[in-house]
Amino acid sequence: MSASDAHPSDQFECPASGSGLLPDELRAWMILLAATGAVEQRMRSVVKETLDVSHDEFLILCLLAEQPRTGLRMTQVADLLGRPKTRLTYQIACLQRAGLVARRSVCGDKRGVQVTLTDKARDLLGETSALLAGTVRQALADSMGPDQRAAMGALVPQSREPDGEPSGG
Repeated sequence: MSASDAHPSDQFECPASGSGLLPDELRAWMILLAATGAVEQRMRSVVKETLDVSHDEFLILCLLAEQPRTGLRMTQVADLLGRPKTRLTYQIACLQRAGLVARRSVCGDKRGVQVTLTDKARDLLGETSALLAGTVRQALADSMGPDQRAAMGALVPQSREPDGEPSGG
């Protein structure tokens, strides 16, 4: 196979031993970075087209979708996503203007703000989740080989299909 035909995960060269990371560890890290970058690049455009939100706003929606309907405090969202609180405040305001999240004060805490998904956001995520999952699946298939995908899949909790069977990933 020529260099141009090589799979992206086969194109990384590992440095000689003694560089602080073992070659296999560095190779795995580079493959993970390449796969993550490929997924993010594709997701940015698909998320903008289908949900009309930024990638970072989409991550907030996903985080809130995995929470009980009571939502999360803004400080928790910032901590879980590793975002500065000032940037998060702007993103939440954009999502609120779009009707995708609601903010409310936390009882007994003047500064506390709770953020929840709206029904509109839940419906929108439900309608687009298959397309978004397919985008991730295809980006991973294009950026790593079957062995790397299997290894990555082993790190992720098994999702279930509606019939209760594990999904094929």
